[in-house]
Amino acid sequence: MYEWLKAIHVLAVISWMAGMLYLPRLMVYHVDAPPGSVQSETFKVMERRLLRGIMNPAMIVTWVLGLYLAWAAFGFKGGWLHGKILLVVLLSGVHGYLVGRVRDFANDRNTKSGRFYRVINEVPAVLMVGIVILVIVKPF
Repeated sequence: MYEWLKAIHVLAVISWMAGMLYLPRLMVYHVDAPPGSVQSETFKVMERRLLRGIMNPAMIVTWVLGLYLAWAAFGFKGGWLHGKILLVVLLSGVHGYLVGRVRDFANDRNTKSGRFYRVINEVPAVLMVGIVILVIVKPF
């Protein structure tokens, strides 16, 4: 059963990361859409569905299975595991921040620039690199 849970965990991580990389990119384009326009309303629907339909469920499955696997396989021991959990906490914080930005866009209250969202778009990628290195290499 462990291998099946691990496979589902990896699929959830992939889904979550796809959303984490795509949502800020949608926001880059949403910034240029005039509030109330058809284009802006379309972006609102896309952002909401991505967040609620993919990202939130994938994050929950990632966390639940990840914590179970960390306990079952490693007893929550290992410096690499503690580092990974820290990076996943940071990734979850970015997720929460993006939830707030989706709300701002939904209420036509965005104050950030396209450049800002281009930079934010890189944060999940950097965290992902760190997480993958810690999981595969286990440097400490």
